[in-house]
Formats: sequence, structure tokens, C-alpha cells
Amino acid sequence: MNNRATAIATPPELAMRSPDVVMRLRRMGASFPTRLSFLRSLIRRLAASDATVRRPLWRMDDQGFGDAVYTLELGGNDYSLVAFSCPLPDEQRSDRVIAEAWDTSFVLYDGIPDDAEIERLRENAPRQEAGRFGPRDLVLSRANKSVRFFEYVADSLARGRQPERDRLGEVGYLLRTTAVYGNGKFGIADRFVLAEREGLAGPFQAEMLTVWLIREFSHDLVEHVARCRAPESFVPLAPEPRRHIGVGNSTGLGMAPFLANHPQLLNNWVFARETALARVRAKRCLHAVSLDRLAELWQQAGMHLDQWSVEDDSLMARILGLRGEWAEAQAWIDPARLRTVSSPVASLLERSQFMSVDFQELLAALFIEMAGAENDDLADGMAAAREAALQPGMRLAALRRLLRDHYGWALAVAFNKPAETAQFWYVSEEKLEPRLGRRVSEPGSDLELPLDIARQVQRLAADLADEPDTLTVAAFLARFPQHRHAVRRVQTAATAPYSEIRDNLLSDRCLPINMLRCKLAFFGASKFDPRSDRWTRITLFQGAPTRGEISAGETDDCWLPVLR
Repeated sequence: MNNRATAIATPPELAMRSPDVVMRLRRMGASFPTRLSFLRSLIRRLAASDATVRRPLWRMDDQGFGDAVYTLELGGNDYSLVAFSCPLPDEQRSDRVIAEAWDTSFVLYDGIPDDAEIERLRENAPRQEAGRFGPRDLVLSRANKSVRFFEYVADSLARGRQPERDRLGEVGYLLRTTAVYGNGKFGIADRFVLAEREGLAGPFQAEMLTVWLIREFSHDLVEHVARCRAPESFVPLAPEPRRHIGVGNSTGLGMAPFLANHPQLLNNWVFARETALARVRAKRCLHAVSLDRLAELWQQAGMHLDQWSVEDDSLMARILGLRGEWAEAQAWIDPARLRTVSSPVASLLERSQFMSVDFQELLAALFIEMAGAENDDLADGMAAAREAALQPGMRLAALRRLLRDHYGWALAVAFNKPAETAQFWYVSEEKLEPRLGRRVSEPGSDLELPLDIARQVQRLAADLADEPDTLTVAAFLARFPQHRHAVRRVQTAATAPYSEIRDNLLSDRCLPINMLRCKLAFFGASKFDPRSDRWTRITLFQGAPTRGEISAGETDDCWLPVLR
């Protein structure tokens, strides 16, 4: 496996969960953030480098409209968030990707911009996709205010009081991003510019840095507006509410195919998480410090569940069920009992198989958190230099074995049933974003994206049936070139067992929200708030250290934020 995951040693005694269990959509849709999440990795890097954020430019009018620049040094390089705040009529306010105007727009800039560069960005950043960008522009983003909450916090501070606890718990962010673009999109810098830079080499580290700095900007912006309204009575945000206010995010269907389109990267993410869980599972006993930490985290998770409420009836029912299960199972972690149990983590994980999938995944995330820094080394293996290359010299006998060992789920799909091909993926002409259509009632299936992995595998297996075992893949593809994509994916599974979502993505049972939640949990998202089965709101960096606290590292609320 030619990627960084090879650096992760997996002792044979580690019991890894099977991909047939882990890579199902329903379980992926029950994902929780862990210590290996990308925003947590960034926080640790910022703390280790003793990063100091400066604000060399703050040019805002009394209404909070204008420009700002935030600069920090990381890994020997300067990075600057260049922020623009503009008036936005209510009729233009939208979280949808088709929006053309936003309250705020941002660029993470490589270096410290001079006046000419700020002027260039002022002309282009508010236009987002319609702007022109260059190789020093690393990340492009935009955000809208949570209008009522922003106004409430500004009014509270102007009147000399802190926002009330209940109102903080209801929203938890002042700005909500609707896109955070990286990796060469719309002309910004390609991934290779940052791939080897210390501090930003891991997955989505530049994007996470951008969001963390946007959070700082949102705190400063609401304080500025409040101070301008009533300079004599104004008070700044106190440390606890400041820490609890993260950045919201609205993420839609366009992100869902990412996991299917990057099988090697998906494997590396899940492989690291599953290795971390297996390491904890292998512990023969838990010492007093671990038992105390387990009890603390159990209480924190319970508080988080109590403070997590959504309008979506389906998810709210799951949250209520999980609250009940979590409270009922607290007796499981009685220290006196766990001291007498051999391999207590393994025992609890086994016992959890009789609980909901949501409970099982929360418990797994808790155990990874309990282990602390023991698993931090795994974060270094979560990037992928490239997706796996085709192996033309492989014999068909070996390819058949891979199909049998890793794709039984795909071969079992009954594609003669209309329900299994009810949906199709395509790219919208207007926004060049992935979309999901209904095959019977919507046009566009002739432009279908190749996300029908299970169907491709079945067609491959059918054409392999009469071919000799000794034939090479190269010879087979010379006759059947249409199978090149499927063959490469099957070969990837040999060394990347978690590379494939083991469900039919065309089925009427496929809910994109499950893919969204899985990816966002790896980012470090919490407070999932789905607005349909195709888009969700989340919160990032809620409970995380602010720029004034970053040198101290992670807070107690970095995993699952709670308002104490």
C-alpha cells in the first residue's frame, strides 16, 4: 500500500472490526467525532507550535461592515485569514449552494497580504465561485450570520451582560459557513502546495485552520458591533460563552459522493479510527486513571446528549432513545466491577452489541477519547498521497479472490428489482455540484455518475466468469475496457479493506445524510441537525480553545461540547 497508512503497525492480536460491519451506511450515519478528527489534530498542532494569532488589520464601520486580517505562523510559514463583511438584504440570504451573496467571505492566504493583495481579494472573495483566484489563495469560504442569535449576543454585550445559557445552547454559533473550498477549486492553490508543509500536511488541515480563524473573526465582529452601539455599557464575551460559540456549517448533497470517489483516503481515515479502537480493546485491564476518565467522559456524553435537540423527527427519536440507553448503561462502568473483569473494554464493546447502533458508535468514540494521546500517532497515516493505481499484471484468479473476499455485499444486490436502481447521481449544469435524482420521475439518468459500484462489480464478475485464471488483468481489460474503473477499486480493497461503502448507492434505501455525517464526524463536527436526508447543519470548534487559550491545548469539551 503506497501511502502513509503503511506507517501504522497493526499487531496481529488487535481485533479490528469487520468492514462488513463498519462500512454500512446506517452505521456510518451514526458516527461521532473522535480524538483523531481533523480539527482536533489542528488544535494539537497549533498548541505544540505555541501559535499566536495577530490581527494586523481591522477596518470595520459601526455596523460591522469592512475588512479584517488575522495572521499566524505555523511550521515556519505565515498564513492569513482575509475577511470581508458586507451588507446583505434578507431576500438574498440563503444557505443553498446556488446563493450568490453572503454576509461574510474569506480567503486563507499564503503569507501576509499587502494592500494590493487585500484589494484584489476584496474584488473577488465576495463573488466566491465567480471570482478569480491564484496560487497564494489556499482556501475560499463564505458564511452567513445566524441573524437572530448574532443580534441577541450583540444586544446583550451592549447592555453589559453575557448571553444567557439557554440561548447559547439553542444555537452555539454566530456565523454559519455554506462552503469551505480547498484543493485547487476555482483556481485556488492545489493540494500539493501544502501537502508537505509542517502543520498543514494532514487531511483538511488548511480548511480547519480557516474555520478556526473564522470563529475568532465572529467573536470579534459581534463584540465590535456591541461596543459601537453602547461603548459605556459594553462588556466583552466572557471565556466560557466565547469558548462555547463555535462556527456553524451547512453541508449538502454535493459532499456525499466524496467518500465513494476517494476509496484509498476513506480507508485511511477508517483504518486509523478502527486501529485506535482495537488498541483500546486489547487492554487487559483499566487502571485507576483510566477508570476515572471513563466516568468523566460518560457524564460528558450524557450531558451532550441532553443538550442536543433537533427539529428532524427521525434523528430526535434516535437521540431520545440514545439518552435512555446511555443512562441505563451507566451501571456498566462501575469501577469495582470493571477491576474484576478481564479485558474490560472488549467486554463492554461486546455487551453493547445488544444496544442501538448509535449507542455502539458513541461508546467506541468514548473509548478512543479515554485513551488520550496513546493513539495520536495514527493521525499521521490519515492522508493519502494518491489513490491506488491499476495493477495490470495481476492474474484473474487473484482478482476473483478479491471479489469473493471483499464484494460479497455487491454481488448479492438484486438489480432486477426497481428499488435497487431507484436513484441516480449526476452533476448539476448550473453549479457543477453532485445531485441525486429519481430514475422514474426525473430526467438526467443518461448523464449518470459512476457511483453504481455494486452494479459495476456485478457486471465485472459476469464478464470474468468464462475467462481463464491465468489471464492477466491487462489482457482482460484489452477485451473489456469498460471494467477498468471497477477492477482498480477491487484491487484497492486488497490492502485497503475499509475503502468501500458496502451498500448500494442507487437503492431507494440510500440516504445521503449517512455519508455526510460520516465525513463530517471525521472533520470533528458535532450537534448534527439534519434538515432533510440530503443536507444538515453542524457545529465546528464548539468548546474548543480560542486564540487566547490555544497554547494550553485541548479543552475538556473538545470531544463532545457541553455548556456547563
